[in-house]
Amino acid sequence: MGVTPSTAGAQPGGTVTTHRLGPLCVTTTESGPVEIPPSAQAIGRPTADDHITVLLQASGRVLLDQSDRQTPLGPGCLVFTDTNRPYTLIGGDRSRTHAFRLPQQSLGLREADRRRVAEAPVPPDTEIAALVVPFLSRLADRAGAYEPHLRPLLARNAADLLATLAAERLAHGTPRAGTDTAGTLLRLRIKGYVEDHLTDPDLTPRTIAAAHHISVRHVHRLFQAEGTTVGRWIRHRRLEACRRALGRPARDAPVLTAIAHRFGFTSYSHFSRAFRAAYGMSPSEWRGRLGV
Repeated sequence: MGVTPSTAGAQPGGTVTTHRLGPLCVTTTESGPVEIPPSAQAIGRPTADDHITVLLQASGRVLLDQSDRQTPLGPGCLVFTDTNRPYTLIGGDRSRTHAFRLPQQSLGLREADRRRVAEAPVPPDTEIAALVVPFLSRLADRAGAYEPHLRPLLARNAADLLATLAAERLAHGTPRAGTDTAGTLLRLRIKGYVEDHLTDPDLTPRTIAAAHHISVRHVHRLFQAEGTTVGRWIRHRRLEACRRALGRPARDAPVLTAIAHRFGFTSYSHFSRAFRAAYGMSPSEWRGRLGV
């Protein structure tokens, strides 16, 4: 998706620019003293409420007005928003705000944990934020310049960093009734383990359980809390890895069968069927669409 400039909800000279990097939608709002309602922030936004939005204040100062609470955001501040409640940005001077919208499953957070991490902004001087903020700032500033085959990978990196930040916030926060912080953190560690072992043909719920010293039943329960299964998650991440590999430039592009075998598919026909079911086209059609 290309640049989408808009002056919806902004004074003359204000813009809302959106780029899509795979599953990640990056929207940058630049404006003077003005209220920017959710309708202006929603360019390129999916209608289903299965996404999470993270705001990063790049410059200037704004108030995040959500329900009955106003949260001041200064340069470098980052905040997870509660997607069940529309918000308005109120700018007191010239400001620039980045919004990163991505599927909630990318962060592996349950609804209760999403509400907890949205309770307060993340100041820029915390240890993890000091790593995350520069990456996200650079990503937003150059969102329209990245090659198509790099965009899903960058989205995955952004999701991983935000998941790490969310885990850090949960680990150091006060446990609340109805939350399962330990389960969330363990699920995030397991997902990191899966990412590191996608090429391992023996990656199964049993090997995951053994690596984390828990029962196979416990592994299954952790993923049931997200409405999915371990096997489905592994297949999804392997397909995403294959899709990234298919987008490599022609001079470096491996053959399709090699990609399938590298990421744990026992046969090319099985891989091709799974890929088509997930993305609506065959691996060769996907590669051709990218012009690789």
